Amino acid sequence: MKALILYDSYFGNTEKVAQAIADALAPQVEVTLARVNTYSTGQLEGVNLLVLGSPTRGFRPSEATQAFLNALPAGSLEGIHAAAFDTRVDPQRIDSKMLKFMAKTFGNADKPMLTALEKKGARIVSTGQGFIVLGSEGPLLDGELERAAAWAATLL
Repeated sequence: MKALILYDSYFGNTEKVAQAIADALAPQVEVTLARVNTYSTGQLEGVNLLVLGSPTRGFRPSEATQAFLNALPAGSLEGIHAAAFDTRVDPQRIDSKMLKFMAKTFGNADKPMLTALEKKGARIVSTGQGFIVLGSEGPLLDGELERAAAWAATLL
């Protein structure tokens, strides 16, 4: 089995989560870990599992992640299992009614990524996951890397 983990990261938090997922999968499958802006179409060859990660930026995936998804040809993910995760600020930890309202209304990056992956032909194998970042630049909430590794184990 072959897994491809693609991610974008601004402050290193999403990269750390992607690495934790790769480390958790590596004992069982061949894993390739790469930034989404370095993706080339040949990387999908033989891939059984695609995991896509992005920071939540403006209540959606990063521009690089959206560009990757938009560039994928229709049907290019047929036969590939897929999952998505994001890193996000927990609105409940911030004293802002407006941010809480916006987050509830517009959501995070995981759901649009899953929708796009499914439209490109992927079979979604998990609900999206959100890993909490403390403040806009991090660090990750204690325990999030362990939670990412545990989630990764459910993807196989």
